[in-house]
Amino acid sequence: MNQNATQPVMPGSMPRRNSRQASIVWGDNIVTIGGGAPVRVQSMTNTDTVDAIGTAIQIKELARAGSEIVRITVNTPEAAAAVPSIREQLDRMGVNTPLVGDFHYNGHTLLHDYPECAQALSKYRINPGNVGKGAKRDKQFAEMIELACRYNKPVRIGVNWGSLDQDLLARVMDENAARAQPWPAQSVMVEALITSAIESARKAEEIGLPGDQIILSCKVSQVQELIAVYRELGRRCDYALHLGLTEAGMGSKGIVASTAALSVLLQEGIGDTIRISLTPEPGAAREKEVYVGQEILQTMGLRNFTPMVIACPGCGRTTSTTFQELAASIQGYLREQMPVWKNEFPGVEEMDVAVMGCIVNGPGESKHANIGISLPGSGESPAAPVFVDGVKVRTLRGENIAQEFQAIVDEYVRSHYGPGAKKQATQEAAA
Repeated sequence: MNQNATQPVMPGSMPRRNSRQASIVWGDNIVTIGGGAPVRVQSMTNTDTVDAIGTAIQIKELARAGSEIVRITVNTPEAAAAVPSIREQLDRMGVNTPLVGDFHYNGHTLLHDYPECAQALSKYRINPGNVGKGAKRDKQFAEMIELACRYNKPVRIGVNWGSLDQDLLARVMDENAARAQPWPAQSVMVEALITSAIESARKAEEIGLPGDQIILSCKVSQVQELIAVYRELGRRCDYALHLGLTEAGMGSKGIVASTAALSVLLQEGIGDTIRISLTPEPGAAREKEVYVGQEILQTMGLRNFTPMVIACPGCGRTTSTTFQELAASIQGYLREQMPVWKNEFPGVEEMDVAVMGCIVNGPGESKHANIGISLPGSGESPAAPVFVDGVKVRTLRGENIAQEFQAIVDEYVRSHYGPGAKKQATQEAAA
């Protein structure tokens, strides 16, 4: 034994930061945020909210992908008037996902003039940097908080470094100038973000909004700045926190930046709900931001959403594209089935499926997964052994490997997660 090892190595994140718990409610659906609840995944539509049908369809797609909360833009009287219709259409479709209204500049007017909109939303998002200027700021902020109290709605107070309250920023800069050793400009900006969020939350509590109905966010677009802001914000308050880069970017850059920032914070126990703000590629599905958020949490071991496919990257041994095609096919199939499976087969989201491309790591990885297949690489025998819970059960050959393997996956799900699976497991344990 290595004498330098004084204690066992235990993988895992740090304990979750203690926070208050907010409840986002629509009908019987209560989505808790903070206070020990699972880290929630949310998203935002990019449709014109005035298009009630198009917006409702996109919300349904996001909810089906697994978005637990969906935010919509409410920026005009026409958009506010459309919100009750959107909510009604979702209810008719059996989609009870809570809606968040995103307000800027005129939120106090829209919530006051369109009470049905205020009631149909489950949560309001307020940016203290653009709720009003000068003397109007406090008055209009108070009006929105009073309406949230009237309709019993939680509020996310979302500060953004692109729209900071200029009066507050000037105050923080003056305070910095008075220091014997002034802070660098970057630190002043971070301080202004945190100060704006916490002071706004405390004002909301003074007006009458319960602290457990408040969620804070301080969004920036750079990874290191986001980590620094949330570490300090989490240290200074116990409100639930919403994480996300404000503009993550396109494609792999947006995914990498979001993963880099959020993973560090989540590993440190900071963060209660996340949104991945990806710039969608032309024609790309909006649900991608939901999948990325889920995959961050699942690969970190914080939550399980869908069976994970383990697949090798390929090399000179795997000149065939068969394993790539099968891995993509199975991953897509599992995602498509989850809306049904999560209700019929509880626990299936913890299943691992391995799709490997040659004999080097193929059999080993397949044995470690619940179900695994090791496809032939270049020059190998045209046979694909299949392993179930570490035991080789059969070998597939021919042109129908994909269909036959999918059938094996289906059977495993039914037998291990179906209604009789737990009863059988209990009986075997008792025996």
